[in-house]
Amino acid sequence: MLLENVKLPAIQPFTSGYLNQDEKVLSFFHNGYDGQEAFNARKKELQDRSFNRKDLADCIENYMKDLPAGVAVQHSLDKLRRDGLVVIGGQQAGLLTGPLYSIHKVISIVQLAKVQEKKLNTPVLPVFWIAGEDHDFLEINHLFIESDGQMNKKGYPERIADKRMASSIEYDSDTMKRWVRSVLRDFGETVHTKELLSKLDAAIEQATSLSKLFAYIIMDMFKDDGLLVIDAADPSLRKLEAPFFKSLLYQSEKLTQSVLQQQSKIKEHNFKPLIEIASNAVNLFITINEERVLLYRTEHGFSDKQGHITFTYDELIELMDNEPERFSNNVVTRPLMQEWLFPSLAFIAGPGEIAYWAELKTAFEKMEINMPPIVPRLSITLVERDVKQKIDELEMDLKEVLMQGTDMERAKFWNSVKDEKMDQFIDETEKLLDEQYEKIQSKAGELHAGLLPIVTKNLSIHQKQLAFLKKKSDHYISFKHEVTLKKYDRISSSLRPENGPQERIWNIFYFINRYGYEFVHSISNIEYEFDHSHKVVFL
Repeated sequence: MLLENVKLPAIQPFTSGYLNQDEKVLSFFHNGYDGQEAFNARKKELQDRSFNRKDLADCIENYMKDLPAGVAVQHSLDKLRRDGLVVIGGQQAGLLTGPLYSIHKVISIVQLAKVQEKKLNTPVLPVFWIAGEDHDFLEINHLFIESDGQMNKKGYPERIADKRMASSIEYDSDTMKRWVRSVLRDFGETVHTKELLSKLDAAIEQATSLSKLFAYIIMDMFKDDGLLVIDAADPSLRKLEAPFFKSLLYQSEKLTQSVLQQQSKIKEHNFKPLIEIASNAVNLFITINEERVLLYRTEHGFSDKQGHITFTYDELIELMDNEPERFSNNVVTRPLMQEWLFPSLAFIAGPGEIAYWAELKTAFEKMEINMPPIVPRLSITLVERDVKQKIDELEMDLKEVLMQGTDMERAKFWNSVKDEKMDQFIDETEKLLDEQYEKIQSKAGELHAGLLPIVTKNLSIHQKQLAFLKKKSDHYISFKHEVTLKKYDRISSSLRPENGPQERIWNIFYFINRYGYEFVHSISNIEYEFDHSHKVVFL
């Protein structure tokens, strides 16, 4: 494998400003991240705070007891119990780990933890926070598979009608196994498929929920890196969070006002806030009949958005004491909860996360804690050998492909080979038909109104025949130049699928099925630099 660093512009203006160390963007954060000073200062800051390390480590150890583990995992738990610092990040529990960026985020967490442990001469461990409390099943119930240069969505067949959390969604083992087999069949059988199926069958049997299956697979990949995982919806974690839930409830009005004030500052700098927040938002969910319901303040207490379910302050406090597992955080309170629980040296963030954390600076200050350094996750594109060969054959620029895909170059090629005379003749015939039928329609209307729909239908038949002729003409030209056109399509679907980054569409198991289970270990052991550049890995 070869690594090449490529400078690509960020899609979002705010993220671009953050990567480029724009002072007005950096003013929305407590810490920078570009330089060792930020981590040194954060280490010192954390030494002055106290954390419930033992109970937190026990909670994580209990959650992970049925997951793949090894000596490195135990070492990380020991670090957490003592004085270890944490590099942390999180993601939804996607099927078969979801898009590649989930894997890239884990790699980022693991690598930064290793780097900072050496530089700080302090124990640092990687933690992956699974957003099992999220309830948007449609976001995680599918993956994409390439076929003939196109990416096709392959959804999981079981349906979830309500707003259950991912950690509460249990699957039928046989259905999941059949679906996984169909996915690997679509990827194409290789010498690695049998071993891969065996591993995935074991994971499906061991886990029961979508969240736990995600955790099992991730740990099977990264257990030797000392990765710790925890589901945000784990009941024992909720018990640790109970005191903080109370604080969030008590401070809910001030917290919401803090976010709204910060959003106003962001708007003043011509950026658009991402967090949608009502002025009476509590920023906490409560589970009712297995569905998450967002709480709002009312004149007389608290309720759901429609006002159908109501609570007093004391009732919610009592529930937090007795049933803390019923409560969960939203986009505003999740970062706060994370920083209360974990001695986090750094948070690994995707582009959207960088933007919404910026909206929380004042909220953090209201709770008298600072945000950790927000470190952009590694952004990686995997280039297969046949794709690189096609890029070279077509004399295309890799950077341009990563930014724009192949549509423009493909269109140029098509225009160079299509039969312009044929197109011209068909266009002229269409124009002539329109002119003649306009005259026919005028005369037909004079004769009898009943002729008008017949004329319209007659013209439509001719138009369809000409369109069919043009389509068949293009088809024969495409067939003649099929080899070259398919090269453009393969490059596009591999590196710029759906006109977006590879890491947002492709799934890691395509590559594992093709290159073996050690593939993840190979790409995670490459020494990446956190230098804002896009990482291109040639396979």
